[in-house]
Amino acid sequence: MTKLLIIRHGQSQANLDGIFVGHVNSPLSELGVQQAKLTADYIVSNYHVDAVYASDLERAFYTGKCIADILNLPITADDQLREIYAGDWERVKFDDLAANYGEPYQLWLRDIGRAKCQNGESVAQLQERFVSAVRRIAEENEGKTVVIASHATPIRTFMTHCAGCDITQMKNIPWVSNASVTIVEYDHNVFRIITPGYDKHLGDLRTALPKNV
Repeated sequence: MTKLLIIRHGQSQANLDGIFVGHVNSPLSELGVQQAKLTADYIVSNYHVDAVYASDLERAFYTGKCIADILNLPITADDQLREIYAGDWERVKFDDLAANYGEPYQLWLRDIGRAKCQNGESVAQLQERFVSAVRRIAEENEGKTVVIASHATPIRTFMTHCAGCDITQMKNIPWVSNASVTIVEYDHNVFRIITPGYDKHLGDLRTALPKNV
């Protein structure tokens, strides 16, 4: 059995500014750095970590590196762990998405599993990419405990998969908060969520996506 500790990055500057970013880089905010360090402390205090992987985007890579540095482990950057490619929605404020992209963004809000970013990636394509990457990582690290630092939408698609739900049911799976830890076990080609989106270690520093995402 492989244990996966799947972490959403700390609050990014784009999160703070209310801007949609997918493959665009955004550094962590000052609060996001604090969150990443608190999550690193929580992980190293409670788990024996054998390997650390992260999306190659700055906000997730930094979050994973906080853990790798404490443990003196290498960190493997993997572009298959990235956030959704948002196409025309990249760098657009959430309020402007609702105003300017009409039905495509309303579908994202109403029925996200069926949504597709304008001239970008669909949520279904993202799920296929991310689940395949996580399965590969789990199989490469059989019997180990692995940290995977990623992003909100990939994690939500993954949790939908783990729950045995069709992607169209993703609307019923909640977002995880910044720097939260989702604990998953992988055994005999089956993922099982043990703890979704744990963030109590962050205390009053917890942050989540706004309602217009």
